[in-house]
Amino acid sequence: MLARTTLAALVAVSPIAHARVVSANPVDTTPHVLDGIVNAIALVGDTVVVGGSFSEVSDAHGSTTLERANLFAYDLRTGEILPHFAPDMSSPVYALAEGAGGTVYVGGAGLVRLRLSDGSAVRSFNPRVSGGTVSTLARKGSKLYVGGDFTQPRLALARLSATTGVADASFAITPGHPRTPRVKVHALAVSRDRLVVDGTFTTLNGLSRPQLGLIDVGGVSAKVADWRTDAYAADCMAVFPSYVRGLDFAPDGSYFAVVTTGGPGGRRKLCDTAARFETYARGERVRPTWVNHTGGDSLYSVSVTGSAVYVGGHQRWMDNPSGRDSAGPGAVPREGIAAIHPVTGKALSWNPGRERGIGVKAFLAHAGGLLVGSDTTRLGREYHARIGMFPLP
Repeated sequence: MLARTTLAALVAVSPIAHARVVSANPVDTTPHVLDGIVNAIALVGDTVVVGGSFSEVSDAHGSTTLERANLFAYDLRTGEILPHFAPDMSSPVYALAEGAGGTVYVGGAGLVRLRLSDGSAVRSFNPRVSGGTVSTLARKGSKLYVGGDFTQPRLALARLSATTGVADASFAITPGHPRTPRVKVHALAVSRDRLVVDGTFTTLNGLSRPQLGLIDVGGVSAKVADWRTDAYAADCMAVFPSYVRGLDFAPDGSYFAVVTTGGPGGRRKLCDTAARFETYARGERVRPTWVNHTGGDSLYSVSVTGSAVYVGGHQRWMDNPSGRDSAGPGAVPREGIAAIHPVTGKALSWNPGRERGIGVKAFLAHAGGLLVGSDTTRLGREYHARIGMFPLP
């Protein structure tokens, strides 16, 4: 195992660009989540905040076990669990975002802003999000973008004041005509002037946008961008009526990557794939720059760092367009986690492996490496229960 690593110089910067691929050997300082699943990770200064559905955590050496209800935090440099941050979250946490002044936004059955110093709620933040869950968050300056299947203050997608939680009237983009009974935004990410969203919807403000759309947020009022793709208009397996899941922008915002579930769909469909799209392409039939197929296994999360497109799920292979729950010609084994070349779309040689389980539900790239959250206990062929970190070499 890797010797104990000191990460004193690490600072949260967004977006994150890495000049090289992270090490395949995880650091030994991360704590362990002893049950359930990790759904979300945020970095506030040098504090890692971890959310999901769990009840117990332990330090890196397993010598101390602490009760934590679906949310905890630890020091990125040392792995020490914050003793005074132990809010009682009565339901699973699905989304996190860094807040100003040592705070974090927490999304699940509702939306709150908490102080890392003691876990108390910031009372001046009153978002009035209700009628469903919050599944994804992204903060850009004074604005907080929120997605999920809630019905108030807007349907499934809203932009709030990061200070007060009041809905921004200049953001009036409504997802509609879902492929499922409820409209849900699964994931969103924001760049300098674009917001990319995916979910069960097939329209944005009445314009056809099958499961994926771009919104221009560079002006006074947000508007649906002149960008549409048919890539996710086709059906995958019937049990996955909506199958687009994670997404992330490149550090410079020029492109983004999308990952999906869906079951084996063959070479022509984007079921169980990772794909790159160019942000500033225009028109009604934008095509992916490249597509990488798993051959029948779901991908849930993606992180783009410039040097790599990291993808996670419960996949067995990458580079596998001809596979149908099998390794087709050219397939490479990549158990549960992989890195893709951002230009060629082919799997890189990086192959730390992880116990597959349900899959990776959270990535967070930062100045010193890549944090990974999942439901399993083996990462990089070592014991790292549900949370781990690959450092930059």
